[in-house]
Amino acid sequence: MTQASRPIHILLVEDNEGDILLITEALEERKIANKISVARNGEQALDFIERRGDFKNSPPPDLIILDVNLPRKNGHEVLQYIKETEHLKQIPVIMLTTSSSESDILRSYKNHANCYITKPVDADEFLNAMTKIENFWISLVKLPSKV
Repeated sequence: MTQASRPIHILLVEDNEGDILLITEALEERKIANKISVARNGEQALDFIERRGDFKNSPPPDLIILDVNLPRKNGHEVLQYIKETEHLKQIPVIMLTTSSSESDILRSYKNHANCYITKPVDADEFLNAMTKIENFWISLVKLPSKV
């Protein structure tokens, strides 16, 4: 049985409007998620996952796609908060970023990122990467049930 048998909610944390459009279109086109929410900076991401302010009625995400280079709080700070918070740390976090810096990769894994993917520049390669994310994280992996 695939993960697709239940609705999947992905939180995309990204500040680049072009990347938001490309990622959400790729996810929607491939029917990867039933719901995609977007946070455009680190503070907004934390408000979303903690269900504060404008996000108090937002459903918790099953999977988070997180950029490293974000305004207000960077992706490393968001990741560290998620993985150090008891009621959040089980949520898988995919670091999807333009950074191929060894220090960003190492810091992400030290903070318990579930994987680190460098965004391909080419549109076809990007769509291929999104397909691989779907094949692994949505079709193959069993995500935890919402608490």
